[in-house]
Amino acid sequence: MKLGAFSISLAVKDIHKSRAFYEKLGFTVFAGQIEKNYLILKNGNSLVGLFQGMFENNILTFNPGWDESANKLDEFDDVRTIQQHLKKEGIKLETEADETSSGPASFVVLDPDGNAILIDQHV
Repeated sequence: MKLGAFSISLAVKDIHKSRAFYEKLGFTVFAGQIEKNYLILKNGNSLVGLFQGMFENNILTFNPGWDESANKLDEFDDVRTIQQHLKKEGIKLETEADETSSGPASFVVLDPDGNAILIDQHV
């Protein structure tokens, strides 16, 4: 199963302070809009999303169909295929993608410790 690009989405208290901190670690702004309280930062193949006021806890994020530079992959496992596989494995879904749709969609699962995993397809 190919989950696509991986990033961590951090629920931050002050996006400006967080941006400055991660820039000191060598990250640069890759996408997002600070005036809308979200940024995606990149350092090599590593991606960190900063989100102020959008959710309470940190989220592990996978983007089927994208590489770490948000380039569309020629071949990838569709989010609905991944969802169906996880359901067959008995994994409870917190939210579900519409399996009758195509294109962008997402769903959320929780790991055994309650950490949210977002499978978020943009293509």
